[in-house]
Amino acid sequence: MRNLKITLAYDGSAFHGWQIQPGFRTVQETVEHCLHKILGHAVRVTASGRTDAGVHALGQVINFRTPSKIPEEGLLKALNSLFPHDLSARDVSEVDPDFHARKMALSKKYVYVIDTSRIRSPFLSRYVFHLPGALDVHAMRRSIEMLNGEQDFSSFMGAGSSVKTTVRK
Repeated sequence: MRNLKITLAYDGSAFHGWQIQPGFRTVQETVEHCLHKILGHAVRVTASGRTDAGVHALGQVINFRTPSKIPEEGLLKALNSLFPHDLSARDVSEVDPDFHARKMALSKKYVYVIDTSRIRSPFLSRYVFHLPGALDVHAMRRSIEMLNGEQDFSSFMGAGSSVKTTVRK
């Protein structure tokens, strides 16, 4: 059984997040559906993390197991031929059997872009927050200092979460 890792990129505007939700279009459902069509068997993928509705990703890592012998490059091409315009596979590679996308994720990077131009761009509106005028960078730096150290993030947890601790540094 092969363990394959795929790096995905997607525009999350039209997705209701990563995780499968009955009746909604999600990234996981789309990926698993396309893999099933290509491989001929049902696949359950593991993601390095989940994104919420409307959130984009440039390097979401997933993995899954398959007996398929399709070469990595062939799977990459097949996926991108089936994926909708707002989702793409950037890389496919075979990894060690013990690789686990979520447990082995070393970091996550979040990028927030603020457009301070006088007039907002309709071409950027999905990807940036428009705040016309100068930013008070000094106040922003003072505010961010309050997040340093240990913080309890329990108020950000979803219902039924199995997280062992909500305290992070």
